[in-house]
Amino acid sequence: MTRVIIIDDEAPARDLIRHYLQANPDIEIAGEADNGFAAMKLIREQSPQLIFLDVQMPKLTGFEMLELMDDPPAVIFSTAFDQYAIRAFEMNAVDYLLKPYSKERFDAAVQKALIRIQSGISVPPEFQAFKDTLAPQPGMMTRVAVKDRQQIHVIPVNDINYIEADGDYVKLHTAKNAFLKERTMKYFEENLPLQQFIRIHRSYIVNVNEVAKIELYEKESYRVCLKNGEVLKASSNGYKALKAAVSL
Repeated sequence: MTRVIIIDDEAPARDLIRHYLQANPDIEIAGEADNGFAAMKLIREQSPQLIFLDVQMPKLTGFEMLELMDDPPAVIFSTAFDQYAIRAFEMNAVDYLLKPYSKERFDAAVQKALIRIQSGISVPPEFQAFKDTLAPQPGMMTRVAVKDRQQIHVIPVNDINYIEADGDYVKLHTAKNAFLKERTMKYFEENLPLQQFIRIHRSYIVNVNEVAKIELYEKESYRVCLKNGEVLKASSNGYKALKAAVSL
């Protein structure tokens, strides 16, 4: 018996999936959720083998949920998303249902997922590559979802003072807290608003709105002083990029 969770903010969409699944004796519906926070909690509690996941939802999107899962179950997306996303799903062997979809298409997606689960490979090897395709349009990131133990936080980019490299992670510094995120500095450099966030050093990306002053520290080395009193190193190239973006 395969345990399934249905995640969609629209009740008619959940009803349709539930109706289609009822005819399958190999499926047990372990729960439903109408937003990303409730879904993440339900997944932790029920440990499903398969989830039906909408892309566009309140609180957390399906993309953000997927990004936060350490050991995800098999996923069938149900979405009205654009062709870019569809191509990403196809290329990385993650199935999808493009709304509106037929029962035949639904059954084919379920059968594909069941075969994968029974083979012991519920998550394809390409999963990490697929997660990397979930980036926003370059320079258009508006928020970052992070997981701190069992808590999930959605951080508006305007609340980020600076980002610091931390091994295989980055550390997002806000006025009150610092949050670890399993992403690269390059990812944030490319996707944060380009005029607002400047890479000033191999270890730092700074929000220009939080910069108080820039000081020469020693030859070809600079210090960036933030409004909260913190001081960051800046390389010569980082200094030039920051000077071009701000007038202090």
